[in-house]
Amino acid sequence: MTTEDLRPPQVAYGSGAFYVSGGTAPSASRVVAQPLPPEDDATMRLRRIEAVPVRPSGGRAERRRAARRARRDGLGVVLSRFTGELFITVGVVMLLFVAYQLWWTNVIAHRQAHGAASSLQHAWDAGGGKDRDAGAFSPGQGFAIIYIPKLDVKAPIAEGTGKHQVLDKGMVGHYSRPFKSAMPWDKQGNFALAGHRNTHGEPFRYVNRLGPGDKIVVETGSAFYTYEVTSRLDQTSPANVGVIQPVPVGSGFAGPGRYITLTTCTPEFTSTYRLIVWGKMVDERPRSKGKPDALLE
Repeated sequence: MTTEDLRPPQVAYGSGAFYVSGGTAPSASRVVAQPLPPEDDATMRLRRIEAVPVRPSGGRAERRRAARRARRDGLGVVLSRFTGELFITVGVVMLLFVAYQLWWTNVIAHRQAHGAASSLQHAWDAGGGKDRDAGAFSPGQGFAIIYIPKLDVKAPIAEGTGKHQVLDKGMVGHYSRPFKSAMPWDKQGNFALAGHRNTHGEPFRYVNRLGPGDKIVVETGSAFYTYEVTSRLDQTSPANVGVIQPVPVGSGFAGPGRYITLTTCTPEFTSTYRLIVWGKMVDERPRSKGKPDALLE
């Protein structure tokens, strides 16, 4: 026996396996198979469960129920979408209506009022426009122009207070039926007027800012009539017709005179109550002598 035969066996590793070499070198490497460790019961049960094929639960009835649910869900989506689009459309229509009421009606009314005032002044300059008794003008016919310098207002005055015939056209209406108020050229009486506070030209939008001493000028075919504001009633019932009587109730006037009364709706954007402004005549000036001082300041 040689010394090599006494060498202890050596283990060599390679390629994921291992081999044993003894005292004499083998002619070739011998691969020793190593069995895998036995699986425990839990692992084997898991493998059996995974091996079972998954089949859809239920049968034809379940599929029909699923189809019905899908149809209901689809119908719900369609209804929700339709409802949303309907609300959006209604909202857009309402916004357009508000824009029409608050803006476009003013544009139209201002054009109509400006045209009516220009026509009156041209007719007066040509020699027309005679003074007439109260109620002698036909409903909707213009016969004067009102100026409120503090509010930068200039608007034609027409006979009657009809909404569509007068007020919605941006004009100021003269009370004539059933309460026939006086004319500016009358020697005494109350020249009572009505006008929109909001929309359609809104000539009386800011009459609530008028106070004692402020001027109101009325131009006719023959003269300029200047009134001075004396008092204001901020709220009263629409049925209170005493405010436009020859001696207005609540105005503070003690007896007959040459007065003017402005009436409009209040609060703004409603017609619940009426706001009243009263004034008395302080100057009468023929048109041939030019504009009064109140229009030149």
